[in-house]
Amino acid sequence: MEQNLQSSNSQTKKTMEHKAKSIRPFIGAENFDVSRSFYRDLGFEESAVAHNMSYFKTEGFGFYLQNAYVKDWIDNTMVFLEVEDVSRHWNELLALNLPAKYNRVKLTPIRNLPWGRECFLHDPSGILWHFGEFNK
Repeated sequence: MEQNLQSSNSQTKKTMEHKAKSIRPFIGAENFDVSRSFYRDLGFEESAVAHNMSYFKTEGFGFYLQNAYVKDWIDNTMVFLEVEDVSRHWNELLALNLPAKYNRVKLTPIRNLPWGRECFLHDPSGILWHFGEFNK
């Protein structure tokens, strides 16, 4: 009988129909003004939402940057941005020379992985960005 209930429940269970337009994570900043400048230099377009929050976007994708710093949160925040050509993206990152301009910014070269390729960038607060290209 229990098996019949489970079977019956799975047949009537409805799933959500997402008609999503975007997904916008919230990330924090140890120094809000420094992080704002960093993301503008990285090529994101900024729209101020409030005195302590901005929305940064590129080609219809974006995230909210908050003037909020919780070390454990920041140290465990990662963002993956899929790019068309990770080699081109890497060369553009190098040309920006962000580690010389921003304290704590680090670049990690491209790695080839079974699923594709990616490189890494730590922002001034410590957030880890993955820039990746999936195998075609």
